[in-house]
Amino acid sequence: MSEPSPPGGAARRAELLRTARRWAVRLVVAGAGALLGILLLGRVDAPLGPFDATIAFRPGGGGADLDVPPLGALQVDAYDGPLRLDIQITRVDELRAQVLATDPARLDGVVDRVAADLRNAVERVAVLTALAAVLGATATSLLVLRRRPEPVIALGLSTALVAGTAGLGALTWRPEALSQPTYTGLLVNATSLIGSAQDIVARFDAYRASLEDLVTNVSTLYSTLSALPPPGGAASTVSLLHVSDLHLNPAGFDLVRQVVDQFDVDGVLDTGDITDWGSQPENQLITAVGDLDVPYVFIRGNHDSAVTAGLVAAQPNATVLDDSAVGVAGIRVVGTPDPRFTPDPATDGDAESLEESGEGLVEVVEGLDEPPAIAMVHDPEQATPLDGDVPVVLAGHTHEREVTELDGGTLLMVQGSTGGAGLRALQGEFPEPLTCTVLYLDPVSGALTAYDDITLGGLGETEVTIERVVVAASTDDGEDGDTEDGAGEDGAGEDGTSPPASPTE
Repeated sequence: MSEPSPPGGAARRAELLRTARRWAVRLVVAGAGALLGILLLGRVDAPLGPFDATIAFRPGGGGADLDVPPLGALQVDAYDGPLRLDIQITRVDELRAQVLATDPARLDGVVDRVAADLRNAVERVAVLTALAAVLGATATSLLVLRRRPEPVIALGLSTALVAGTAGLGALTWRPEALSQPTYTGLLVNATSLIGSAQDIVARFDAYRASLEDLVTNVSTLYSTLSALPPPGGAASTVSLLHVSDLHLNPAGFDLVRQVVDQFDVDGVLDTGDITDWGSQPENQLITAVGDLDVPYVFIRGNHDSAVTAGLVAAQPNATVLDDSAVGVAGIRVVGTPDPRFTPDPATDGDAESLEESGEGLVEVVEGLDEPPAIAMVHDPEQATPLDGDVPVVLAGHTHEREVTELDGGTLLMVQGSTGGAGLRALQGEFPEPLTCTVLYLDPVSGALTAYDDITLGGLGETEVTIERVVVAASTDDGEDGDTEDGAGEDGAGEDGTSPPASPTE
């Protein structure tokens, strides 16, 4: 006797089950193929202002990640979906960065430029990702299932997946999330490092508005002083420009260039902090050092990285001192770097390490055939061990100009900030002035005979002053380093009046 046929309902259920399995396999194959296509092809390389970046959609929980190696990442929960937008900064284009730094009009529009570049790049990668998903799903279906209608079915499934992903992202779009990013890595400290971005932008606009008056007053000052001879006459004096703490302020670099030209100095002595954080993007401006036609002697400050020092050393006119000596126009100069590097807390030593670096420089001095005329350190704390071994020690770091005579007779000359403390000055209530000093030395003995303290008003101020201080010769009663103020004769302010009579601020 033959077995009875299965009831009609059971047959339909079996067919539905086979159909469901078939479509599940199709969906899995299409999804896997689409994902493979996105991973292989769904990315573009594009410029974002001065940066080069890679933009791609990757599997994730939605939102966007901006990766800035090695500083960290910025994450924005802007939408939901199976794909996350990844943006990775790969490098800074030197030529585009230089154009921005030298063209104020381009600098003003850099935010709009980056936004437009990013929008175009995201639109391109979205289209490329959709095409990659469809192509990957179709090709995978053809290779795996090997039936003629399957690629067409995979095409339809992948198109539906792409449309659904785009629709989910559009429905869950949260533009307010753009103002509430999450930081990782060193970028966690970004807001504490630069303060309120809105305050800085407002102050920078005011700062740029005051530059025209500033340049006018500098020109007036230089025209007034151009006829003043250096102490002892031009033929018997070596003039060196002491700068410090430029902190990447373009106005500071302009000041250095103008003083070099107008005062006809024989060399520049930079006691460090030419940058803020020693990062590669900051280093692009350092090439301005190579544009000067005089020797440039540099020691690394606590904000300068080894990369920064290497870039300075690569300039054709520059020397970086690291417990070493160099001659500038016949004047022997020694120098040591700051042992700390502020962006890396692990290297941020204490006062003992500063004194130890000064003691190391003393050993360098003792090993020379002839004693140097000048020692260069970044932090004044490094100068204490040099007292009595070097006539003049130049320093910076404090952003406060001060000239003092140490117990052993050494004259410690602490520079203010030639860069007006950089962008950080835009955060404070009171502006930081731009300062530098022209030193006049005897070419035979190397003794300091006089110096001109030059001060330019900072943000919102247009005052320009110069003060000449004549250094008295040493006396037998030990009163070395006494100064006689010559500012009433040689100094001039923006209104033609003499500056204050004190050699320190």
